[in-house]
Amino acid sequence: MVKQLGARLGNHAHDLLFRTIHQRYLIYNMCWEDPRIDRQLLGLDHDSQVVVLTSAGCNALDYLLDGPAAIHAVDVNPRQNALLQLKLALVARGDFDDLERMFRQGAHPRFGELYRSLRPSLPPYAAAFWDKKIGYFDPDNRKRSFYYHGTCGAVAWLVSRQLLKSGRKLRNYLFDLLDAQTLDEQRALYEKIEPALWGRFSTWLLRQPTALAMLGVPRPQIRLMQQQYPGGVIGYISDKLRHVLTEVLIHDNYFWRAYLTGAYTEQCCPNYLREENFASLRAHLDRVHAHTATVSDFLRQNPGSYSHFVLLDHQDWLAWHQPQALEDEWRLILANSRPGSRILLRSASDTLGFLPDWTQRALRFFPALTEPLHRQDRVGTYGSLHFAEVL
Repeated sequence: MVKQLGARLGNHAHDLLFRTIHQRYLIYNMCWEDPRIDRQLLGLDHDSQVVVLTSAGCNALDYLLDGPAAIHAVDVNPRQNALLQLKLALVARGDFDDLERMFRQGAHPRFGELYRSLRPSLPPYAAAFWDKKIGYFDPDNRKRSFYYHGTCGAVAWLVSRQLLKSGRKLRNYLFDLLDAQTLDEQRALYEKIEPALWGRFSTWLLRQPTALAMLGVPRPQIRLMQQQYPGGVIGYISDKLRHVLTEVLIHDNYFWRAYLTGAYTEQCCPNYLREENFASLRAHLDRVHAHTATVSDFLRQNPGSYSHFVLLDHQDWLAWHQPQALEDEWRLILANSRPGSRILLRSASDTLGFLPDWTQRALRFFPALTEPLHRQDRVGTYGSLHFAEVL
């Protein structure tokens, strides 16, 4: 009884911590889903009406390059939308060099002056956030990069600093890995690196509820990892990391590069940070709309016939904590879609067991498409990828 009570109290504390972090902080400083895969599955065109969870806004801008009619970026955390609004303001300003310094290099020598010129174009909630946090882009800050701020960035900072101070040989191996051009090179280097990756510090850190909450991992996803992998969370993460670093070409994997180095490069960066795409982004900028709301509230307030829904992995949390809210969300999605509307979601689980049965009957899934693409995902941390069309 005492043990069960302790477990319940521990679970309650983790849930409270997770909610507190998500209600008070910027979590994601970059999207943690691979848009190269998304765009292959979504098939966006000039008629597309897209609903996507904002996260850091990178992927909404990536989708914009396909010229959809509208992209509705929806997030319950206003700080995530504030980040997207800052990116939109930089693109609208028309100077690629400023966008490149802020978000490809992660810092700008005149960040304060630049922000003052951008501030009048930001909505009040975004300006209120950046008034306090624009120092994230200060190159003289101890962290020297925006990509080490926000809660995910803070964890990346701790792990990367620990690895990079572990000796010149390991440091060289890590940077050689990022620049490897073949899978054989990657495998040979990873064999040398892997023991250091799972040293005492990183193993301890990734077992801490606080660190997992800062990474945006809710308790339902922790439970799925513990159920599916004998090594629990560490087993899950190590297995996924080994796959992405040894089975997927890394030379354009900007996700892991940014968290190790604090920056992207000209050849290894999101598409919205490529100069050749800048004019297209500016031309279509008015098609991106940010909404601070749940998916359900957005659909209630903005009913329509949407062609695409990109739901990330938030339904793992809903299925565990608010199953009725999950059912309500799916009813609204189906009511605001049309036959052939496309839906993309990810999960820590390797199955669709978290979806209501009636929802699955209203959709046609395409595992023959998603399974090979999932194995080539440059992020590599999800248990599964699912793509469906509304019947």
